Formats: sequence, C-alpha cells, structure tokens
Amino acid sequence: MGPVIFAIMVAGAVAVLGASESPGPKSALDLRSMPHRIVYESYVKTQGKDNWELMLINADGSNPVNLTNTPDASEMYPHACPKGRRVCFVADEGDGDAKVRNVYYMNLDGSGRVKVADNARQPCWGPDGRTIAFLKGEFDKYTIKDYATKGLFYYDTETGRTRQDKNEELHHLYNISWGPDGQWFLATVHGGMGFRHAILAFRKDGDRVYDLTKFGVTGCRAEFDPTGKRITWGLTDWDLCTADITLDGDEPVVGNVRRIVHCDKDHEVYHTDYSPDGRFVAFSYGPKAEEMVGGMAPGWNICVSNMEGTWVQVTTSGDHCKEPDWVVAP
Repeated sequence: MGPVIFAIMVAGAVAVLGASESPGPKSALDLRSMPHRIVYESYVKTQGKDNWELMLINADGSNPVNLTNTPDASEMYPHACPKGRRVCFVADEGDGDAKVRNVYYMNLDGSGRVKVADNARQPCWGPDGRTIAFLKGEFDKYTIKDYATKGLFYYDTETGRTRQDKNEELHHLYNISWGPDGQWFLATVHGGMGFRHAILAFRKDGDRVYDLTKFGVTGCRAEFDPTGKRITWGLTDWDLCTADITLDGDEPVVGNVRRIVHCDKDHEVYHTDYSPDGRFVAFSYGPKAEEMVGGMAPGWNICVSNMEGTWVQVTTSGDHCKEPDWVVAP
C-alpha cells in the first residue's frame, strides 16, 4: 500500500495520517543530532548465557551499551527518570517455583542498584524524579501476565518508604503512566474493576476512574507526553495513535485522535513513548510475537516516528528489542 497523503476517518473517530506500512531509511529522520537517548529491554547473550538485559542507545540507534550485564537476573521494562540520571525496571530473579519479579532502580550507568519492592511490576517515575509508582503482583506464583496486579504503590527513593494509593480498589492495571502534573495517571485495565479491557485515567489518591473509550481511545499501553497535554497508545496490534487530552476539568476530555504509525498484518507495533521534546515516538516493531514483559519476540526492533507518520528502524539486531523509553539528556 502506498503512502496515504490525506486524512480520512476510521470508525468515525480516528484521523489517519500519511505513513507507509514498513520503516523507511534512517536518513528519513534527522536523529543523529538528537541529544536524547533510548533505553529498552533485549534478550542477548551475557557471559555465555541468554538473558534479558537493559540496553541504551543514541536516538539513531548508535553506540549501544548493555547497562546491566547480569546473567543470573533478567532486567526488563525500563523507565528513565525525568532528569535522565536514573532508571527503574523489573528484574526476574530465581528459578522454578522460587522465581519472582521485583522492582529496582539504578543510576543510568548501571551503578547504585536498589531494590524497591518484591513481587512487583510496571514501575514508572513521578515528575519529582524521586518517587517511583509501581503495581504489586496479584499472586505469589510467577507469571508474565501484565495485568496480574493488585494495588498501586509509591516508593520514595530518598526515604526508602512505601505507601499505597488511597484507592485500594485499583487492580488488574498495567502500563501505568504518571503525568507531569503529578496528579493524573493513565493505565490499561484488563478484567478488573468492572472493565473487560479499557484505557483509564485517574487521579492520584482519587476515588474515581475514567474510561477513555468514549473518546476513541481503545487498545492499550497509553503514555503521556512531557507536557501532559497529549497521549500516545496502541490502537490495535498494527496501529499507534496520538491525541490531545485535557485534565483541568471535572473529567478528562480527549480529542484530535490521529493514527501516526501503521504496519502490515504480518508485523506488530507496540510500546509507544513520546520523546522529551514531543517531536517523536519510539516503539517496538516486529513479526507477530509475545509483546508482554518477559515474552519472547524474535525479530523485534526499536523504531522511531515523527508526528507526521514517517518512521525508521533504529536497531537491527532483532534480539527481542521491546519496551523503549526515552532518556532525557542531562
């Protein structure tokens, strides 16, 4: 299919912008001079053992660095702090029935590793750069299911103290995104709180959750942009969208829903994240596979798209490269 050069309407709600079904050459986007970097998870050989590690690259994919190098633990789901100096993540540790997923943070060079919580997942940073929000595991038995969670918690990296969000009914959430105002979250819910599957918005310590489905925000894994005025998410396995969001009223309002990335049906796109300047999104792309954290995705790579739908592939290894998160240039 050739490029779409005009906007049309999909299901009466989503404007489609020009984009091809496959990535273009790297020269299609000027990423070499961009100071911000990308951290992501990748399944690579470490000290002779295949293992999940956290990788750091320049925006154009150059200068790859293994941040973790731990053959006895699998690190995944990295999220960089707003100041670009630290990263939180999950680590699968132990074997067999003793296997557990825990939350950690560390300096961006891999030093200063600190455990945040046992049997926890899906962490992200608050806008203060010192607080980590995370979800507790629903079961003691290990699972890679993203939505096997119960309760939202906050960890203060300066005091080491943890507390639960006042809304103790939050469960079966995944991919939490903490807005830059410090007051709002986005999350996907799967079979929890009366929802089958939806993208929600809710206030920190609030008692209500708001379903964004009525605005055409369906699918999963929504993320705020650095201003808190836009969001990006996966509409389907093949489509990534952006939209405007207003959070200064009694309830969230979403508009200007646009599809900016579309791929062919033999591939998938997931895990979209805004760049610190709001000009690009990074995302995962590859043949049909298991997109969940810890799921194997051979042939997947990291890609970057601008807001007009021009996208390029910035990694080439195909080593299960997933869950990209932008790192602010300090």
